Amino acid sequence: MSDTFIRMENISKTFPGIKALDNVSMDIHKGEVLGLVGENGAGKSTLIKILSGVHEPDPGSTITIDGKTVDSISTRDSLKSGIVVIYQDFSLFPNLTVRENIGISQQLESGKKFISWKEMDQTARAAIDELGIDIDLGARLNSLSIAKQQLIAIARALAYDAKVIVMDEPTSTLSKGEVEVLFDIIKMLKERGIGIVFITHKFEELFIVSDRITVLRDGKHVGTYPATEVTHDQLIYLMVGREVTSDRLKGKNISEEILSVESISKKGNFKDVSFHVKKGEILGITGLVGAGRTEVAHAIFGLNAPDSGEIKLEGKVIKPNSPKEAMALGIAYVPESRQLEGLILRQNVESNITLSTIQSFTNKLSFINFKNLSTSAIDWISKLGVRPGYPDMLTSKLSGGNQQKIVVAKWLSTDPKVLVVDEPTNGVDVGAKREIHLLLRKLADDGMGIVVVSSELPEILSISDRILVMRQGRIVAEFDGDEATSEAIMNMAVTKSRISAGDSVGLHST
Repeated sequence: MSDTFIRMENISKTFPGIKALDNVSMDIHKGEVLGLVGENGAGKSTLIKILSGVHEPDPGSTITIDGKTVDSISTRDSLKSGIVVIYQDFSLFPNLTVRENIGISQQLESGKKFISWKEMDQTARAAIDELGIDIDLGARLNSLSIAKQQLIAIARALAYDAKVIVMDEPTSTLSKGEVEVLFDIIKMLKERGIGIVFITHKFEELFIVSDRITVLRDGKHVGTYPATEVTHDQLIYLMVGREVTSDRLKGKNISEEILSVESISKKGNFKDVSFHVKKGEILGITGLVGAGRTEVAHAIFGLNAPDSGEIKLEGKVIKPNSPKEAMALGIAYVPESRQLEGLILRQNVESNITLSTIQSFTNKLSFINFKNLSTSAIDWISKLGVRPGYPDMLTSKLSGGNQQKIVVAKWLSTDPKVLVVDEPTNGVDVGAKREIHLLLRKLADDGMGIVVVSSELPEILSISDRILVMRQGRIVAEFDGDEATSEAIMNMAVTKSRISAGDSVGLHST
C-alpha cells in the first residue's frame, strides 16, 4: 500500500442542533484513489470542508499531513500542503481565460505589485502540458464544454503542486467518452504519486476507479474497504443500514392520453419529435449528452418554443411561451440543476416550497397569509419526507436528496397535470434515489402524466412504462418498459440506424 499522506483522526463537527460528524477517521495515501461514499447528509461534504480548512473541527480532532499533526487547518494552510478540492461547480471564473483561471491565484499570492503575464502563461502552459491536453490558453472559460472546464480545474490543482485532489461528483455532467478521458487523467495522476479522493453516487464508476472505499453513515465512519473485497449490494447496505431494492416500478392505472407532442422542431435543438404521455404513465426519455433531451423538456415547459409542430394537452393545442403560461396550463418542470435553476439556496425551505404558489396565499390587497403559507409548506415537508423537517432551515444546509424533494414539492404544490423531471436523481444517494422513484411512481398512479429525462440507464429501466431514445435531436427508438434492456437502448443511442415504435420489438430479438 502506498504511504499515508493524510490521516484524519477522531474528527467531529457540531453545528447548532446537528452532529454532522462523530469521531470519524480517514487515511489518504499517495498514489491511490480513495472512494468516499455515503447517503446525502452522511457527512462527506463536512469532512472535506474540514480537510480544506473551510470548517474547523470540534476539539479533540487531529489532522496529520505529511507527518505534521495539527488540530485544524486554514484554507491557506490546506492549499500550501497540496490539498485541492474540485467541487461540482469547479469554482472557476467563467469570464476569465484558461490562462488566468490556472495561474492567477499564484500571481495574487506572490505579493508582487504587478502581475507577470509571462509567468502566468508559463504556469498555465506547464499544467496543461502535464495533463497532456490541447486547450487554447486564451479561450474564455465560458466558451468551453463542461468536460474541458473540469480539465482546467485539474490543471489548476497541478499548478498548486497538488499532493491530494478531492473530486466531488466529477462525472455528473459528463458523457461516457468524457468520463473515460477523466479516468485516464486520474490514472496518470496516480502514477505521479498524487492521491485522489473520489466522491460519487455512481457505483459502477466507483468500483472502476477506486483502490479503497470509505463509507460514512449518519456522520459516523462505518469502515474502509479494499474495492475488490466489497460488492455493490454490500456497499449499499453499509451506506444506508438496510437493504434497498431496485425492482422495476410498474404502472397500475394507465388510462387516456394527456399530453401529445406532434412533429415539433427547433433549429439547432431537435427535429420532428413526436410522442404522447398517458395519465398514470411514466415516459422515460434517454440518450447521450447533447442528444436534445433537455431542449425538448424546455419546449414543453415554455422555455424553448418550437419553430414548428404542435403540443396538445388533454386534446387541446397549447403554445406555452413562458414557464408562467405552462404552469397556468397545468405543466410543471423540475430542472436538471436544482442548485442553479430549481432553488434559492439562501432562502429557507418554506420560501422555496411556496415560491411557485405564493400568489395563492395573498388577499385582494396583496397581503400574504403567512399562516396558510407555513401550513402548506409543512404539509409538503411531511408528504415528501424532507429531513430534517424544519421549514425555517436554510435550503443550502440540506443534503442533495432533500433539496431535490423541495424542488419537487415546489412544483407539485401547483397541482400539475403533467410533470416533466430532468435528471431527477442527479447527485442523489442510493437511498434518496429510491424514495424519489417511489414518489414519481405514486404520482403517476394517482393520475399524473410524468416525463422523466435521464442519462442513467438503470434509472430509466427502473421507473419507465415506455422509453424513448434520442440521438442528435431526433427520437430514434421506442421501447416498452418490460422489454427494454440497457444494451438495446445504448445501441440505439450511439448507432446510426433508426427504428420506429412498431419495430422496437424486433430490436430485442437481435
